[in-house]
Amino acid sequence: MEKTTKIFLELIVIVILLQGQLFAQAIYEEERYVPETDPLVLEKLNQWQDKKFGLLMHWGTYSQWGIVESWSLCPEDYGWCERKKGVNPQNYFEYKKEYEGLKKTFNPIKFNPEKWADAAKYAGMKYMVFTTKHHDGFSMFDSKYTDYKVTDPDCAFSSNPRSNIAKEIFNAFRQDNFWIGAYFSKPDWNNENYWDPYFPPLGRNVNYDPIVYPEKWQKFVDFTHNQIMELMTDYGNIDILWLDGGWVSKNSQKELDHFYSKKFKENSSGFVKNTMVSQDIKMDELVIKARKKQPGLIVVDRAVHGKNQNYLTPENRVPDKTLPYPWESCIISGGGWSYTHNAKYMSGREGVQMLVDVVAKGGNLLLNVAPSPEGEWQQGAYDLLKEYGDWMKVNSSAIYETKAIAPYKENNICLTQNKNGSVNFIYLAKEGENNIPAEIILKSINPAKGAKIKLLGAKMNLKWQRLDKGFKVIIPEKLRNDPASKYAWVFNISKIKI
Repeated sequence: MEKTTKIFLELIVIVILLQGQLFAQAIYEEERYVPETDPLVLEKLNQWQDKKFGLLMHWGTYSQWGIVESWSLCPEDYGWCERKKGVNPQNYFEYKKEYEGLKKTFNPIKFNPEKWADAAKYAGMKYMVFTTKHHDGFSMFDSKYTDYKVTDPDCAFSSNPRSNIAKEIFNAFRQDNFWIGAYFSKPDWNNENYWDPYFPPLGRNVNYDPIVYPEKWQKFVDFTHNQIMELMTDYGNIDILWLDGGWVSKNSQKELDHFYSKKFKENSSGFVKNTMVSQDIKMDELVIKARKKQPGLIVVDRAVHGKNQNYLTPENRVPDKTLPYPWESCIISGGGWSYTHNAKYMSGREGVQMLVDVVAKGGNLLLNVAPSPEGEWQQGAYDLLKEYGDWMKVNSSAIYETKAIAPYKENNICLTQNKNGSVNFIYLAKEGENNIPAEIILKSINPAKGAKIKLLGAKMNLKWQRLDKGFKVIIPEKLRNDPASKYAWVFNISKIKI
């Protein structure tokens, strides 16, 4: 009886945990969106939604070890952030000292952001987001508020004329007409007013109670505002402020506390994985100041419900359906968010079809590429971006400046709509499928009377026939066997029946 009761109780706990995960997922997917009211921001947000495809880059001293960015400093018990590098990874404080000592040896002498910008431009990317500072606190820009930065004399790269890495990257991409996004981590695990050396860190959060130590917390708030205002003032036109570390917020996602209490964040060894604590960073004030310097600035206060999250950012996944607000999937292209040795990159087919899927659902794709400690991209990244570019040369009109149209997808065919009212249906080729089928049937929409259908990359109009439900388009043998692009074939319908 005792054994049965124990099993029953364990099942209840599992059900509660699963409910919690589903609840969290529901909040993330269906999160209440607070629309922006600033007309300049609204205009810019509409322009951003038309761009569809961007580049994200995670880069810091951690690239020298080829480890996950920052997270091995965090004393939370997850397998993906275990300490495995350094002389003594079993001693947390020695490890932290050695990790932070990577500043001295960081020397990416092959740094050439113009080459990255050229590759991203060819791929069809229109905006970029760069990690000016991750959670570890290492500034990839010349901040006067810390010496834990790439331009500090103790950093090997500081004597290089291009040592202010963020500025160099922003300038290089701006020259290729990219919108510029500054990633900035709100938590800072190097700052004494976030992780006070007097207290041991227990997790990702501030390691003291801001309510008990308000003066110390205010110093951290001032530090954060000052660093962000440096970026808003001294680094040219900034289009997007992309903030990470959603747990640094006034309410710290109180709605999840019921399911994600300390009790359910413990594993069998007893390590606390995450707790909640209110950390009011005075975001409203910061956004007002930032927009005085950068009118129309898009602010993405990730995972913090409220008016300062101008678009939402599903991480490393594509939602199953369209979402009722502006959104962007940020996706790893190969390896991890940060540089990993011998990273395996997604194939051209995977990459192109992911972009099509995201755009058909009304979102943008922000693809992450991680530079090496020498300041290079791996060849796999260049190969993938070339695949994108080859495809976009033929089919970009089905991506840029489009909107979602129901039912968004039918089997392996995605839909997008152009501003002129024409509709694209995009046939996603199966693995190894190199020739277009002789005919394609689509049941969910119908061309209007007299509509013309063309395969992008070909000049001729295609024959089509109305069916009892939907229509079919007939593709001539010459086009079938020699398509102008790979992986996804785009057919444009000049007008559909409403």
